[in-house]
Amino acid sequence: MKLKTPLDEHTVRGLTAGDQVQLTGTVVTARDAAHKYLIQGGKPPFSLNVIYHSGPIVKGGRVISAGPTTSIREEPYEADIIRDFGVRAVIGKGGMGDRTKAALVEHGCVYLAAVGGAGVLIADKIRKVKAVHMLDELGPTEAFWALEVEDMPLTVAMDAAGNSLYRRVEEASLQRLKALTL
Repeated sequence: MKLKTPLDEHTVRGLTAGDQVQLTGTVVTARDAAHKYLIQGGKPPFSLNVIYHSGPIVKGGRVISAGPTTSIREEPYEADIIRDFGVRAVIGKGGMGDRTKAALVEHGCVYLAAVGGAGVLIADKIRKVKAVHMLDELGPTEAFWALEVEDMPLTVAMDAAGNSLYRRVEEASLQRLKALTL
């Protein structure tokens, strides 16, 4: 399924955990320092319609690698950021916790999984760096990068109905473990 930013609540609520999507449009990177800045009252430099947990490597104005960062590190902040800034999608790897899961449901947002270790392949889907904010204050991996992506391949891992691929795998693994230990 093809998606184009800005995402709206109706589109997001129509997505189901397990859907394969290709995202085109603007995504904004935000890692630990950027999340902390926002929670402490900082103003977002751009629309945060789609947040990407990534610290891209940019050389000569071109992104050469942009793999996802482990998202659970943002769990203390993400639910509030989703609520306060109208986020419709969060991209990362490894999933998020129960507080973020509840915010996805309440506010109409999804968690999209990007393939870890594929930073160079993901960078190939980035058409341009639109802008960067707080580069000097936060550093290159923590700054807010507005990136224009085209057909970025992602999986809906946590949907706005409360479904989670991570939970499904955990439950299936527990069932399999039970069967093996009986």
